[in-house]
Amino acid sequence: MDRSILPIPDKAYEGPVYDDAKDPRAVYEPIAPIRPPQGAPNVLIVLLDDVGFGAASVFGGPCRTPVAERLAGNGLSFSRFHTTALCAPTRQALLTGRNHHAVGMGAITEIATSAPGYTSIRPQSTAPLAEVLRLNGYSTAQFGKCHEVPVWQTSPVGPFEAWPTGGGGFEHFFGFLGGETNQYAPALYSGTTPVEQSATAEEGYHFTEDMTDRAIGWVQQLTALTPDRPFFMYYAPGATHAPHHVPLEWADKYRGEFDDGWDALRERIFAEQKRRGVVPDDAELTARHDEIPSWDDMPPELKPVLARQMEVYAGFLEHTDHHIGRLVDALDELEILENTLVFYIIGDNGASAEGHINGSFNEYLFFNGAAALETPEFLTARMAEFGTPAAYNHFSVGWAHAMDTPYQWTKQVASHWGGTRNGTVVHWPEGISSTGVRHQFHHVIDIAPTILEVAGIPQPERVNGAEQTPIHGVSMRYTFDDADAPDRHTTQYFEIGGNRGIYHEGWTAVTKHATPWIAMAELPAFVDDVWELYSPDDWTQADDLAECMPEKLRELQELFLVEARKYNVLPLDDRRVERFDAAIAGRPTLIHGRKQVLYGGMSRLTEATVLNVKNVSHAVAADIEVPEGGAAGVIIAQGGSFGGWSLYLRHDGVPVYCYNLMGLQVTKVAGPEPLTAGSHRVVMSFAYDGGGPARGGDITLTVDGDAVAEGRLERTVPLVFSLDETCDVGHDGGLPVSDDYRAEDSEFTGTVRTVLIELAGGAQDFNHLVDPQLRLSAALSRQ
Repeated sequence: MDRSILPIPDKAYEGPVYDDAKDPRAVYEPIAPIRPPQGAPNVLIVLLDDVGFGAASVFGGPCRTPVAERLAGNGLSFSRFHTTALCAPTRQALLTGRNHHAVGMGAITEIATSAPGYTSIRPQSTAPLAEVLRLNGYSTAQFGKCHEVPVWQTSPVGPFEAWPTGGGGFEHFFGFLGGETNQYAPALYSGTTPVEQSATAEEGYHFTEDMTDRAIGWVQQLTALTPDRPFFMYYAPGATHAPHHVPLEWADKYRGEFDDGWDALRERIFAEQKRRGVVPDDAELTARHDEIPSWDDMPPELKPVLARQMEVYAGFLEHTDHHIGRLVDALDELEILENTLVFYIIGDNGASAEGHINGSFNEYLFFNGAAALETPEFLTARMAEFGTPAAYNHFSVGWAHAMDTPYQWTKQVASHWGGTRNGTVVHWPEGISSTGVRHQFHHVIDIAPTILEVAGIPQPERVNGAEQTPIHGVSMRYTFDDADAPDRHTTQYFEIGGNRGIYHEGWTAVTKHATPWIAMAELPAFVDDVWELYSPDDWTQADDLAECMPEKLRELQELFLVEARKYNVLPLDDRRVERFDAAIAGRPTLIHGRKQVLYGGMSRLTEATVLNVKNVSHAVAADIEVPEGGAAGVIIAQGGSFGGWSLYLRHDGVPVYCYNLMGLQVTKVAGPEPLTAGSHRVVMSFAYDGGGPARGGDITLTVDGDAVAEGRLERTVPLVFSLDETCDVGHDGGLPVSDDYRAEDSEFTGTVRTVLIELAGGAQDFNHLVDPQLRLSAALSRQ
């Protein structure tokens, strides 16, 4: 069977043709379903989120991961396995076996540009591993996080070619789109269909448990119905990306373990790493940079909060490992674990320092440039709520650095191992006869060729009509039974946001260009970046040799440029805020102009698919029907409990506009009386003060042409309401914007016919919208 062309070409029948099927000569070969080569194993990839090398106990960390340790004890631990330093780039590299810029994912999808390496569009010449396996007869499924869909393709109408079940090669998908989600109220999809969670947070819901239940159910059904068909499962929980959400009994298991701070914790982790042999005895613990405060420098009144942040994080990671154990146990009970090749990748990058110096109770304050509001007093008052549905929490930079022990820096810093080195466990009893630690250099692009090799499947030359570029990675199979095998992955570039470097035959030349938690910093020109040089004997990049070996440094800098040109890394792009603007970045937008009409029942609309009402005068006009006896519920809402707005009828039928300022302040403007039965037009108009982002403005609430209430906002959300909460018409999904209703009771009991969102142009006001004779759906023609 020729597997170099996919789908595998049909075999034409070339025998004789008979008139009558009862003719004894009319015998044909039985239909043979496509299956992988004999002996191809099941494959399970587990990819955790934002876990540094020094976090999990299996690699010497303080967070207990007994399942990872069990798998490592009967498998292999890779101590020099690498990612890209950022989530979406790592994931697309993993799923294709190609370098991240070469598949258009030089950054996260939200800041994609029109430059070839940064479009967020996977070229057809780089078919995903899942598609290759599916076309070779594997069953394929993805559970958890998907951050590879271009933002303009995340709406309910697609296009779906970048979704897991579209062109991603997965026959089944259950999870969420984007970089993160609320673990207690995720925005879920089954395939491309939005679905609601099976229970509320109050009823004990948590996404990691839910996705694990679904994964177990899928593999049980598969084993029952097609036991001869191997599977490829990609299990990618949102953990331990912020928000750090975990039932508090898991966090409480770590009570008091981090009271002595992150500096002492780094020393303990480093000693344990040496004891376990995942770093050599002569390795050095790298120094803490000045940008990261020492534990002794932190305010004494803040230290109990900081310790609690780490307790919550540790509980979150152990909780995740526990549910991975449930999946592993299910495979064991089905008697298929022995022939399942498991990759347990402990992090898609280093630990995240996006929680700023003090950590965060609501990380949207950081995203919106308001981290200074989270003072020690603010955080202390909310300490008991960290990890609960009331918080959207993240830990401090100091903890992130400790979780990347023994290396420098953190997530986003692709130049140094703290951003890119992630411990990985490989388990396959039927295929690996030895156990222990492997020190060969490998990268996430090496997973795909490893799987193809062990499955006996060649890299295809053509997939779905598109000629394929060769996979960039190197199979790891040679290491499985030879701990001393020489490295085969000898050159690898790294780059995220201008932080960049090159690995070549043990040497590294690197330069840190930007600091993740200093979002508004003025960055140097790329030519002014200071490069560092580290030798093959310097395991942790502790001793910079740039000054004493300038020729070696220049050699590696030139090699970086060669690799950068080859894989579409250039031009380097360190823009931050500007790239969130689609017009500046050059990426498509779904919505154009100043007006957008929505209809009752539309939901799961991300911020990228709805007009941006931030920092501008705007109006929201809704045509609704109130039945006899009155109505209540949400007409339209965007965002959720940690930032957003909602237009609704209160339980008593009174119209209300609610604005939630990042969970800090909730402003409501309510009418004087309930709406009567019949047709009504409810309009909220907002006159923005101007003068820059995040300013205030005046609110006017109008019903059927009459102004019924006025109010004022002194401040507004400047950049993002939510990365996971969406815009919904006729209800408020997720966590509610307003405390006047619960999400599960928010469905409008009347009829929402049409909602028009309109942005002001020049000196224009919104008087025309209050005229009930104007059909809102026809207002688009006036743009």
